[in-house]
Amino acid sequence: MKRNLEPIVLAMALLLTAGGLFGQRTITGTVTDAETGEPMIGANILVKGTSFGTITDLDGSYSLEVPENAEALVFSYTGYASQEIPLGASNVINVALTPGSVLEEVMVIGYGTVKKEDATGSVQSVSTEQFNRGSITSPQELLAGKIAGVRITTGSDPGGGAQIRIRGGSSLSASNDPLIVVDGVPVDNGGIAGARNPLNFINPNDIESFTVLKDASATAIYGSRASNGVILITTKKGSLGRKIAVEYNGNVSVSNALKKVDVLNATEFRALVEERFPEGHVARSLLGSANTDWQDVIYQSALGQDHNLSVAGGIGVVPYRVSLGFTDKEGILMTDEFQRYTGALNLSPGFLDNRLQVNLNLKAMSTDNRFATRGAIGSAISFDPTQPIYDEGNAYGGYFTWVQDNGDPNTLAPANPLALLELRKDVSNVKRYLVNSTVDYRFGFLPELRANLNLGYDYSTGSGTVDVPEFASFAYDALVGGGEKTTYEQKKKNELLEFYLNYVKTFDRFKLDLMGGYSWQRFFFEDSFRNSNVAGTEVVEGDNAGELFLLSLFGRANLSWDERYFLTLTLRRDGTSRFSPDARWGLFPAAALAVKLIDTGGKGTLSSLKLRAGYGVTGQQDVGGFYLYQPRYLAGFDNAAYQFGNEFVTTLRPEGYDANIKWEETTTYNLGVDYGFLDERIYGSIEVYLRKTKDLINFIPVPAGTNLTNFL
Repeated sequence: MKRNLEPIVLAMALLLTAGGLFGQRTITGTVTDAETGEPMIGANILVKGTSFGTITDLDGSYSLEVPENAEALVFSYTGYASQEIPLGASNVINVALTPGSVLEEVMVIGYGTVKKEDATGSVQSVSTEQFNRGSITSPQELLAGKIAGVRITTGSDPGGGAQIRIRGGSSLSASNDPLIVVDGVPVDNGGIAGARNPLNFINPNDIESFTVLKDASATAIYGSRASNGVILITTKKGSLGRKIAVEYNGNVSVSNALKKVDVLNATEFRALVEERFPEGHVARSLLGSANTDWQDVIYQSALGQDHNLSVAGGIGVVPYRVSLGFTDKEGILMTDEFQRYTGALNLSPGFLDNRLQVNLNLKAMSTDNRFATRGAIGSAISFDPTQPIYDEGNAYGGYFTWVQDNGDPNTLAPANPLALLELRKDVSNVKRYLVNSTVDYRFGFLPELRANLNLGYDYSTGSGTVDVPEFASFAYDALVGGGEKTTYEQKKKNELLEFYLNYVKTFDRFKLDLMGGYSWQRFFFEDSFRNSNVAGTEVVEGDNAGELFLLSLFGRANLSWDERYFLTLTLRRDGTSRFSPDARWGLFPAAALAVKLIDTGGKGTLSSLKLRAGYGVTGQQDVGGFYLYQPRYLAGFDNAAYQFGNEFVTTLRPEGYDANIKWEETTTYNLGVDYGFLDERIYGSIEVYLRKTKDLINFIPVPAGTNLTNFL
């Protein structure tokens, strides 16, 4: 066996070292800061027109074997002006880079990057400098109002989620949420039980940029999940060549209800009752003597604090960034509380003359929540303002309660708003961990070709309890005992494996960029719950589990001529276990063309003008359950068991199903004009799009007897 492996090992060794056989000379030197003279660690040196290069070491030194036909070297470093040095007779080239120059803006797109000026699709990026400022708790708050066509409607609860829509929705009953990709990992938008917001595991202070893919020509690379657009989130990284950077951000905030519903006060309410009902009417006898503003009772001045500490730098050839965060916020609705701990680690070393680049990300979060009952808001609006908050000594916790003649709570009357908040304890704990590693390797014998492997694992758990005492009027039950005692738990896993090859080559005025890859993703969940009254005599409990697989093959070709004409072709084939074998595969093509009519390098009255046209087909498979096409049975609860003599047998209920359920498909046409005036001081885009969705999925009534449900 050992002898059989020897030829393979020898062939691999020759393959990996073949690039060195073509090197005709070795260039050495140092790279320093032009202002300070200090060596620059991790500066990039590339052979012009290729992807072959290296980085400087701890002393700012480098050594690079260059091909025989190499003409120049390009030296670059983030935040410094790049320099192009022609190759002459000398084999020693020392370079001093000047800081402060603005680099070309590069945007992250699906499985790669592109210069902003070369983009063919409708893509827009927002980075740290443009983020919203202030008391920011969740990532989507950084982006709200920053990108045309993206509507973000945030909730009022602390750490709450938001409805995000990119160019509106495209489905009736399926999800209209965009696909969110965090550092290359598509995450589950469904969240976890007990969580307020599925994005809370990312500390906003750790985010470097958002890139929003709007039209189908840009999103089709994500195929079956891209009908509603894609948001790419990139987090911050460390860098070499600089001193350790320690950063602290903190804020303290106070929030108040800005406006309340205009209702009658106690005096106005009494006057209205006395006007409508004559003396001696029972309605008059129900009036109280208090003057209570129930909205003032349930709302509070909410205090919040947010603290973040990060350390970034480099050890040897390993750039790193470590961050910790703590958030503690009250809601303006009493008893609403949110507390979060976050941690993040990024390592991004380069090896083998920077041909092998590794990027490791770890994010962790733990949140504790207490949820306020939103029904208290409606109760506060409708409750009698002449009644007091408390009725000391009554049987319902001392809160004023409308009762019947026998002393039981009147279930037709609104419940005491403060009792709804203080007598219901709804708490949860959520933990989430997301780790992913990207390995990118440029082949020595063919520097234009690189291989990229992305592995990701997203694990989350959520658990919680709801406790309501027996004496709470809104949970009163004289027959079996009232109150509520609920427990629940859920676990979710998201596993990812993606691999692609990328070939980039420039032939004089023509540039070719080819990419093709494979994606495998598995989603798994299991949950359980138990609901009972306080006495435990009325119990309902259950559990559930599910598993979903997504498989994909994808490819993209970016062609450009003379840095003026650009063509992008994309194709993705997706398969999902959610649909039957006859309907689970879908093909999603896209094409986009762009032409630069004016490009003055950012100078002049009309400094840039580009026309874009795009077409693409995207899909939607997030249509609800995981097994919609399969005949299946659901076990009944214990209180639905059927009695045979002295034995109670659990029933099995057949569920409705649709064996022919399939993808929704959305076709989008997009026309755009990108422009810049006055040396790019004024710039923007004008776009027109048409979006058509077919095979829409909806819940509709079905004729009796044709299926095992009334709606399908």
